[in-house]
Amino acid sequence: MQKKELNALISLLDEPSDLMFEQIRDKILFYGIEAIPLLENAWDSSFNNTIQERIEGIIHVIQQENLKKELQNWIQYNSNDLLSGFLLATQYQYPDQDAQKIRAKIAEIKRSIWLELNEDLTALEKTKVMNHIVFEVFGYHGNKSNIDTPRNLFLNDLLETGKGNHLSLGMLLIILSQDLGIPVFGIDLPQHFILAYTEGDATSDILFYINPFNKGAVFTRKEIDLFIKYLKIKPEKKHFQPCDNTTILKRLFSNLLIAYKKMGYADKVEELNELVEVFNQS
Repeated sequence: MQKKELNALISLLDEPSDLMFEQIRDKILFYGIEAIPLLENAWDSSFNNTIQERIEGIIHVIQQENLKKELQNWIQYNSNDLLSGFLLATQYQYPDQDAQKIRAKIAEIKRSIWLELNEDLTALEKTKVMNHIVFEVFGYHGNKSNIDTPRNLFLNDLLETGKGNHLSLGMLLIILSQDLGIPVFGIDLPQHFILAYTEGDATSDILFYINPFNKGAVFTRKEIDLFIKYLKIKPEKKHFQPCDNTTILKRLFSNLLIAYKKMGYADKVEELNELVEVFNQS
C-alpha cells in the first residue's frame, strides 16, 4: 500500500503549480529514505528535465536529513568507532559510497602493518612500522599542492588518490593504530591536527607526538610550545592532550564547511552548518 501511494505521489511531480508541487514534495519527504529507490526508478524512466531535477532535489533533501539522524545516533551511541564516523562524513559528498570496499581497503592496510609488528617492538619502533607501511608501501601523503580542496577530507578520496591533509591522514592513522591495539590518539591543535602516542589509554602519559602530514614524523612537546607561540595564542590543556572522537569528527565537518565556503558553494555551506549544529546540540 505504501509503495502504491508513493508511486502515485511521484507520478504527480510534473505538476506545473509550484505551490502544489511543494505539497507533493513534502508528502514524499515524509516517507524518508524508503522513497529513494522509487524516486531513482522514476528518474531513470523520465525524459523530462524538470521532473528529473525535482527528483534529484527531493533525494538530496532526504539524504541530508538521514545523514543528520545517523550523525546524531553516532554521537550518542557509536562515537568510539571513528571509522564509522569518517564514513558518515564521506557520505555527505558521496551518498552512494561503497562502505564495504572502503572497509576492505582499511583491513588490507591494517593486515600489512600487523604482519610487521611483534610484542618486542618499542613504541617508537611500532610507529616506524606504521609509517613505513602507510606512507612508503601504500604511498599516502599530504596534498601540499592543493591543501584546501574538500577532497582531502573524504575517506574514499584519500584511499583512492593517496592524498589527504593533516586531519584525514591523522584519522586514518588513529583508526589503524587503535584497531591494532596501539595507543595513538588525536590532538585538536589549532590549524594542525596531530597525534599522541601514550603509555596506554587517552588519559595516560604521552610518550611522543606524531605529525601525520609529515609522513608520521615524531616530535616532542617542545615543538608544540613553539607552534603555540608562533600562533600567538594562550596554551591550553587541549593543545597537548588527546581529544575524543566526537571532537575529531566535528572538526572534520567544520573543515569541510570552511573548504566549501572558500569555493563559494553557499548551498553546501548551509548544509554543513546544519551538520555542525548537530554536534552543538548533542
